[in-house]
Amino acid sequence: MRIRAQVAMVMNLDKCIGCHTCSVTCKQTWTNREGTEYVWFNNVETKPGIGYPKHYEDQERWKGGWKLDAKGRLVLRSGGRAKRLSRIFANPDLPSLEDYYEPATFDKDILLDAPAGSADTPVKQPRSALTGEPMRLEWGANWEDGLGGAPERAGTDPNIAAMDPEAAARVKFEFEKTFMFHLPRICEHCLNPACVSACPSGAMYKREEDGIVLVDQDRCRGWRMCVSACPYKKVYVNHATGKAEKCTFCFPRIEAGQPTICSETCVGRLRYLGLVFYDEDAVLAAASVEDEHELLAAQRSVFLDPHDPETVRLAYEAGLPEEWVLAAQASPVWRLISEYQIALPLHPEYRTLPMVWYVPPLSPVLDAVGAAGRDDTDADDVFHTIRDLRIPVEYLAELFTAGDSEAVAGVLMKLAAMRSYMRARTLDGTVAEELCEAVGMPGEQIESMYRLLAIAKYDERYVVPAAYDKDAAALEAQAASTSDCSLDCTGGPGMTEQAATAERFHLVSEDERVRPGRRGLLSRRSDGRLGLTIDPAGGTA
Repeated sequence: MRIRAQVAMVMNLDKCIGCHTCSVTCKQTWTNREGTEYVWFNNVETKPGIGYPKHYEDQERWKGGWKLDAKGRLVLRSGGRAKRLSRIFANPDLPSLEDYYEPATFDKDILLDAPAGSADTPVKQPRSALTGEPMRLEWGANWEDGLGGAPERAGTDPNIAAMDPEAAARVKFEFEKTFMFHLPRICEHCLNPACVSACPSGAMYKREEDGIVLVDQDRCRGWRMCVSACPYKKVYVNHATGKAEKCTFCFPRIEAGQPTICSETCVGRLRYLGLVFYDEDAVLAAASVEDEHELLAAQRSVFLDPHDPETVRLAYEAGLPEEWVLAAQASPVWRLISEYQIALPLHPEYRTLPMVWYVPPLSPVLDAVGAAGRDDTDADDVFHTIRDLRIPVEYLAELFTAGDSEAVAGVLMKLAAMRSYMRARTLDGTVAEELCEAVGMPGEQIESMYRLLAIAKYDERYVVPAAYDKDAAALEAQAASTSDCSLDCTGGPGMTEQAATAERFHLVSEDERVRPGRRGLLSRRSDGRLGLTIDPAGGTA
């Protein structure tokens, strides 16, 4: 057994209001520069819908993720080395700009220079942010926002196509008959990342210390195999530099013990960050389980209980510091995934073992119970209504459990039981023992789950230990040995023109000790600033 630590995220979809604050702050931090106009490391989709890029979930088309071959071995859908080599200069499995969207800007001078007293109202004309030519707005990163554009294309949602025809018939796009929920998406930072395995130049790598998947810009040659191999299509190509880029999980903030920028600015407080311990030797077996319905349980079995004395002993032997062990024990992610078992992975059938999980949305269950003429205080009536909720269980199952609707129904029953239990406690102080027995959770655990989901404080939702100092001397030596940095130039992600003082991602602590990081990511620029940028020219900044 080889124990590893992984920084993971859980999102409670019941609390997402689709405000896109996370997307905008991520965009301003990481992709507000030339070459990334179409790129959203974080985007919020309206479901049902075909997503961003279009139909990214259709792996028959895009060949993303892993599959089992005839001998039961795990292989990339995009093919072996020989096949990828034959397509290295002409990869047919790449989304086009039309599949993402052509970014637009507006000619504001038309409004500013409009003559006074004009009989016609001036109108801003959209222009392509890439070519500057006039264009029509026909698609966007969330064109179906609030289901506004859903009737046109959302019926071809791959999840609907995979559903049983009878269940798929329940998905309507007519007013008062439809349903919707928001799905925020970032890179999954998988335990078994297909993008890392498909990269011919070895530029994609998974950090040993915290599991974050990054791109070495010096080694990237722009072969774009990582774009095809990622089933979530969360690897992008910077068209100005020709390099691959992706969500970095805001690793400079993580190293400083701070949450990601999307978590920090989330209006709905739906994100949870924490450490998970897992057995690296068990990853391949978990990803190779034949029955797709067993993939959820297989991935959960890879995670190690941080409270188990044997796990603690192995963690210390692996060199993990005490603060990381304590952080894993207090991790909200561990509790939601393994203790309460209400968080589910996005498309486990891709076999990448994703590490961004979701608490599925629960429709207004008590309203549905009343509408069906049942007793909303009776546990059996509440649970029987789960199958009749506005959001079909089968649709959620295609998203989160490879089509296993029983697993999703079990999670929704726990959430419904929590609401009914806390309702009784609030109204008359009674304890609904039958609800506890029905979901197999004691009352204390239900109340603990309620606190975490509903009223948890900042430090309960984000338990991120700072990078430890044992490698500080080695890191400083690496930084001093070279002046090159693949992320170092003016205009790179997260950089502004103001001098770096307190807000320099805390790469240097208050006592001037250098925090540990990765090789080539720490460099002092000619103007004295610590940089995390990309050099479009490929030279030294």
